[in-house]
Amino acid sequence: MLQRLITYWVYGGFLAGLLLLLLSPLLLADWSVPLAAAFLLLPAYMLHQYEEHDDDRFRLFLNQTIGKGYDVLSPLAVFIINVPGVWGVMALSLYAAVTVNPGWALIAVDLALVNAFVHIVHALIFRRYNPGLATALVIFLPLGGTTLWLIGKTGQATALEQGVSLLLAIAIHAAILIHVHRRLVALQRAQGNRRG
Repeated sequence: MLQRLITYWVYGGFLAGLLLLLLSPLLLADWSVPLAAAFLLLPAYMLHQYEEHDDDRFRLFLNQTIGKGYDVLSPLAVFIINVPGVWGVMALSLYAAVTVNPGWALIAVDLALVNAFVHIVHALIFRRYNPGLATALVIFLPLGGTTLWLIGKTGQATALEQGVSLLLAIAIHAAILIHVHRRLVALQRAQGNRRG
């Protein structure tokens, strides 16, 4: 059963994202506009992940481009990155924003905006579409930018929350690249040793 969850998580996420969007008017009725916008980043991310990971597109694309044909990103790594690494981090961000201070919603905002930036940079470097680019441009940039502005307008986001949010979003994406690079080096060495 766990293997099926690891393989097919994106389809459950897509359906959950649609359901969260449909229920949003009820769930967010008493929330402030900035926090409601931050909440909407979670189902937006789930829709983005569908474009990205349907039919294993992103993993295969990354293995082909950055991985130079090696299997540098496994299905388990994709699951860990996206379920606890995105959904879990965004959920914790929203809990902290509601119970501690609204500025902690910036974690969800920065996670989406940094992800959009990475998709754009990847498209520029390889001069081609990458899975997830369309929703990063059409959903993350406007929703993330608007939410960033709404939270900033409240004056409730401290410098600490702003710094931690941005650093965490960058660190999560950097950790993925570091993992991919280490796997690439290890796989190239292993292949070199087999030839030698």
